[in-house]
Amino acid sequence: MNGMISQEIIKEIAIVSPSNILLLVIDGLGGLPDPGTGKTELETAHTPNLDKLATGGICGLTDPISPGITPGSAPGHLALFGYDPVGCNIGRGVLEAVGIDFELHSGDVAARGNFCTVDEKGLITDRRAGRISNRKCTELCQLLDGQLINGVSVFVRPVQEHRLVAVFRGDDLIPEVSDSDPQQTGMVPKVVTALRPEADRLADVANKFIAQARAKLAAHRSANMVLLRGFSDHPRFPTMGEIYKLKSAAIASYPMYRGLAQLVGMEVLKTGVTIEDEVKTLKQHYADYDFFFLHIKGADSAGEDGDFVRKVKVLKQIDSILPDLLGLKPEVVVVVGDHSTPASLKVHSWHPVPILLYSRYCRPDQVTEFSESACTFGGLGRLPATQVMPLAMANALKLTKFGA
Repeated sequence: MNGMISQEIIKEIAIVSPSNILLLVIDGLGGLPDPGTGKTELETAHTPNLDKLATGGICGLTDPISPGITPGSAPGHLALFGYDPVGCNIGRGVLEAVGIDFELHSGDVAARGNFCTVDEKGLITDRRAGRISNRKCTELCQLLDGQLINGVSVFVRPVQEHRLVAVFRGDDLIPEVSDSDPQQTGMVPKVVTALRPEADRLADVANKFIAQARAKLAAHRSANMVLLRGFSDHPRFPTMGEIYKLKSAAIASYPMYRGLAQLVGMEVLKTGVTIEDEVKTLKQHYADYDFFFLHIKGADSAGEDGDFVRKVKVLKQIDSILPDLLGLKPEVVVVVGDHSTPASLKVHSWHPVPILLYSRYCRPDQVTEFSESACTFGGLGRLPATQVMPLAMANALKLTKFGA
């Protein structure tokens, strides 16, 4: 259970109180040292506001899943929300579909897709097709949308840049199939295979869709193929309200995280694409909720692109908006990441993630800098990410005593 306490116990001891909790998730926060300087992206960035908050708060490191296990974005966030990231695993496809407000029907299977570039040998040269524009993505999705394959309707919708959603609607579709995305360049896209015999029908339809997509996209040089992963159907979880008695809201510019928040019962607030837009949305709605999940994507994107300098810039920008957030006077502030995305690796990694918790009831430690190296010595120690919500709830005086 990843060191987590039962949600049934949390339900028993959770109470309503007037205090507010702000969970600031910096996607892909953790990094690795630059060989030239010996400092990570977070250690390189000038973050006086985060450092000041760390000085008055308590710090540590979190493991999203377990030491040595590299998390996807969905389990990384689910753990932060206090859900078992293994038992409550959600396919990426459903998250993307719900995040763009696509109405999934019972029996639908959704897959998250990338437009990608393949060379004349069929080898993937760019998994993200050069991060094509939203307009181009919409145009290409319209080209692929509306196919009927073996009695299965395929809906294709744009998400953002190179990302798309493919929804398969028909009888007897079982989502236990493999991905076509090898998640690295220099390889051919994989054949989708059934992971159990009942999923043969979906695997066959998915492979035919991919083959037709390649033919239709042949003339588009940078986006001439699609990769699919995260085939999934709609799960059902207890909501944040049911577990924590919170009136919770999510502010996220990227659809997948809005979808994830919606699946756990948060109200998803409309916002713009910039960090400043998200802060403005928080200010507008601050009096209406007692829990806010504020998601910032840019650090992860920069890490995946291998852009150390850009990741540092995003972290500086986040630090600059911190006074606006603290000006709202939330009783509890948690700053953490869902996983590490070191620019040197260009992918998510297994490294633990810095966490900072600030409230009037925390015991400040000796940490005076928000960074990987400093947080190693923090008072929270190294803890499973599933313990973050109980800590936040306790510091907000939203948990009563357990037992006699």
